[in-house]
Amino acid sequence: METNIARTFAVDNLKVVVASNRQKIGEYSAAGVAKLIKEILTQKDEVRMIFAAAPSQNEFLFELVNDNSIDWTRIVAFHMDEYVGLPEHSDKLFGVFLNEHIFSRVPFKAVHLINSQAIDIPKECKRYEELLKEKPIDIVCMGIGENGHIAFNDPPVADFNDPYFIKIVELEEKCKVQQVNDAGFQSVDDVPKTAYTLTIPALMSAHYLSIVVPGKRKAEAVKNTLIAEISVECPATVIRYHPGAILYLDQDSASYLKVSD
Repeated sequence: METNIARTFAVDNLKVVVASNRQKIGEYSAAGVAKLIKEILTQKDEVRMIFAAAPSQNEFLFELVNDNSIDWTRIVAFHMDEYVGLPEHSDKLFGVFLNEHIFSRVPFKAVHLINSQAIDIPKECKRYEELLKEKPIDIVCMGIGENGHIAFNDPPVADFNDPYFIKIVELEEKCKVQQVNDAGFQSVDDVPKTAYTLTIPALMSAHYLSIVVPGKRKAEAVKNTLIAEISVECPATVIRYHPGAILYLDQDSASYLKVSD
């Protein structure tokens, strides 16, 4: 019988929350992030956050935006990846997605976007890395890809000891298939071949990680994340090292796990 009461367990340092459906994990994760924001703001002048752009984040973003207890004027926002080669106002750009879902809907102190139209890509990477490193990142709100990627750190390019905070990568085929499913590209050939991504050290540098992963298509990646050896073969396994990470699942994404009631 489906229940609205979440189940929790831990794998290494990672706390896992399994809720009844994706709406509930949206509510739980948003409440958790809102609580963190308010706690951090009792100690610091601002909160620095990184957001993922994907349909898997829709319920979380909706709930977070509608939490009137959050002081958005003290939050500085970043996003974690962006396509290269799309038109400036393409609705497939992650900056456009996040602007529609959150950045334009609440009064952030500042929003720093990766410039998808930059001509000098190394210079843009340097600019964004400098912004990220100005002060520590407090919270990363992210998902996990079907191939186990975090941001666009697909297995062939993932590096747990990457010397950079942002880089250009070529997208793996399975990642491109997911983009067709998620973003509405007509075919894999339409998906940009390259993208900016924040690296794994950049994401792991945050004090807290909130990882929202709903849906049946993510079940295999979730299983690998929790039971596989921690390695770049499944980049998301690295979150098990993080002392401030919470993974939010629904019944579908947790369906390959043995979770007792």
